[in-house]
Amino acid sequence: MTMRNSLLTVLGSVMLLGAALPAHSESVLRIGLGADPDMLDPHLARTYYGRFVFASLCDRLVDVDENLKVIPGLAKDWAWSDDGKTLTLNLREGVTFHDGEKFDAAAAKYNLDRALTLKGSLRKSEISSVESVEVTGPMQIALHLKTPDAALLMQLTDRAGAMMAPEAAKKPDFAAHPVCSGPYKFDSRVSQDRIVLTRFDNYWNKDAYHFDKIIYLPIPDASVRLANLRAGDLDLTEGIAASDVKTVEADSKLALAKVTGLGYQGITFNINNGKVPANEPFKDARVREAFSQAIDRDALNQVVFEGLYSPANQAFSTVSPYHVNLPVPPRDVDKAKALLKAAGVATPLTVNLLVPNNPTSQQVGQVLQAMVAEAGFNLNLQMTEFATLLDRQQSGDYQLSFSGWSGRPDPDGSIFGFINSKGTLNDGRYSNAQVDEWLTQARQSTDQAARQPLYEKVVKQLQTDMPIAYLYFEPRIFGLNKSVQGFKPYPDGIVRLAGLTLAK
Repeated sequence: MTMRNSLLTVLGSVMLLGAALPAHSESVLRIGLGADPDMLDPHLARTYYGRFVFASLCDRLVDVDENLKVIPGLAKDWAWSDDGKTLTLNLREGVTFHDGEKFDAAAAKYNLDRALTLKGSLRKSEISSVESVEVTGPMQIALHLKTPDAALLMQLTDRAGAMMAPEAAKKPDFAAHPVCSGPYKFDSRVSQDRIVLTRFDNYWNKDAYHFDKIIYLPIPDASVRLANLRAGDLDLTEGIAASDVKTVEADSKLALAKVTGLGYQGITFNINNGKVPANEPFKDARVREAFSQAIDRDALNQVVFEGLYSPANQAFSTVSPYHVNLPVPPRDVDKAKALLKAAGVATPLTVNLLVPNNPTSQQVGQVLQAMVAEAGFNLNLQMTEFATLLDRQQSGDYQLSFSGWSGRPDPDGSIFGFINSKGTLNDGRYSNAQVDEWLTQARQSTDQAARQPLYEKVVKQLQTDMPIAYLYFEPRIFGLNKSVQGFKPYPDGIVRLAGLTLAK
């Protein structure tokens, strides 16, 4: 009898608890990321993973669709002047930032001026063609350019076009409390653990968004991300490892979505950034070329990626209309040794390579270690957290670094910042005046037929200059719970939340 009473008491309290819950429980989407993003300030950020968060947090002036065509964002429409030197944008009315500030032409001008002038802004070279931003009406701005810039509109679909609340952006701790105008607002962040965003009720297009809360969970190990997805602790994850594709396809609760990406992975050589010793061997292009010649890119793809990736020798992925049809050179250890000898380098040469601290990157590092050893390089792997690796790369505190770029729809966005002498992402400080000239000319034309041969010249020149040893192009592979409806993978690899729902 007592047992029955206590059971009734428990059941009663459970029913009371149920009654206390709101009628609609909060809808939450949990997204796995391959690493913790760096700072949440679009002008200072550089990680691929940060772009996932910005896609939900900060609306851009323009956006891209799944075919990588530019579509309206906070700008409803736009027009170029006949000489290609003025871009006029008509802005969307009725938009507010998360803190209640109004979005208008003055706010848009503030953001673009900040991107061009903020100390440490990584967006400067992306929109360096902009001479001035003029407010030409309450909801209209005109961008006056130094020279025509075919890539500018595409740059504004990304972090350079992200709109932050001006009063909030003036504060020194903006990155810790970002305020934008996207469908979700910043709630909290625990470093290396989670970033939480909550629905912004005053969003201009809120009917397209169906979750109360978005939680981004950085999990560097792809197999741990997959285990979390299979256990139901993640709803969606990017970066399914090639070796796990069959596992996802065989799981009746999961779905796989993949698309050929625009990005590349490679090795950046520190030629002249920071305190590079005068006798640094990698200052000599022959030593950089020797390192690249010692790598068998086909074998790397087979061993680490089960043949799902594509070997690379340039910044332009095979899905880019600007991909240069130049065969990836086969491994040539004898040529590598001859180049080292010609450069007067005594072997074995000990080399330090920064590598992100995840199992896949470590495996790539170990394969490279074995390959380049045969040419006379003693490769020492320095495993480090991804955001730290990028900080060290930027400040010049490295010799070689294994990192890449998620790619941009316009070719300029995948090469100018890294290769131009004044590029803000040129972490090796490579400099070639002729290459600079070709890159600048390519920027100034909107005609693919005129741009194509210029990029071809650049790609061919970089085969010997070798500021970056491009290794492979990676597909964007997502795993998701089948209850996630409406997901579309984009070639830029970013998860868009519009139209996404969870089936009950």
